Amino acid sequence: MYLIRRTYKTKPYEAVNVAKLVKEQADLYTSIGQRGDCRVYYNNGTNPGDPNRVYLEWTAEVFDNPSREGNVIPKEVMELGAKYRPLLDVDNGPSNWIEFWTILD
Repeated sequence: MYLIRRTYKTKPYEAVNVAKLVKEQADLYTSIGQRGDCRVYYNNGTNPGDPNRVYLEWTAEVFDNPSREGNVIPKEVMELGAKYRPLLDVDNGPSNWIEFWTILD
């Protein structure tokens, strides 16, 4: 079993807005069966830790490439990504990245 975590680095004070859109996108993936339940959490700069961050995580039995043959990504998923992309901090290094962790059972 794997834990997959995507991190988004947002522009100042945009973390909550990005988190709402990422959650909507994640729920759409879950509703069409391409992901299990997801958790979204964020830091708008008022908590200890890295400010202006949104985290999306879920578990999976296998790594599935979203570009795999036969996989259909709904246009709504892409539209949601287009809404939060301008809110990401692209001027200071990568604006998002993904981590894969093996869960010890």
